[in-house]
Amino acid sequence: MVHKALEAAENLRSDGINATVVDMHTIKPLDTQLLDELAKSVSGIVTVEDHSVIGGLGSAVSEYLSENNPTKILKIGVDDRFGESGDSEELLSLVGLTVESIETAARTML
Repeated sequence: MVHKALEAAENLRSDGINATVVDMHTIKPLDTQLLDELAKSVSGIVTVEDHSVIGGLGSAVSEYLSENNPTKILKIGVDDRFGESGDSEELLSLVGLTVESIETAARTML
């Protein structure tokens, strides 16, 4: 998903929107220092994960920031649903994990 986020950030940059992409490769331990720094310098945070939004990165970020540094957050990931089979890109598109959905979420933070 980092590649898609980087592509979205580049597209946003061409429209004059500065987006920071962080590869938060672990949830535990959560990089709370980085989250605090980001929360103070951005309009909002969009988390993107290629699995359930329940109990994932978005949940961990939301939980931490809501208690320590309230920030607007949008979580992009797989909603609570039954799994399906198919080609990787087809499935990512089916659940809305696309460059366009990342861009749209980032634009709502402005």
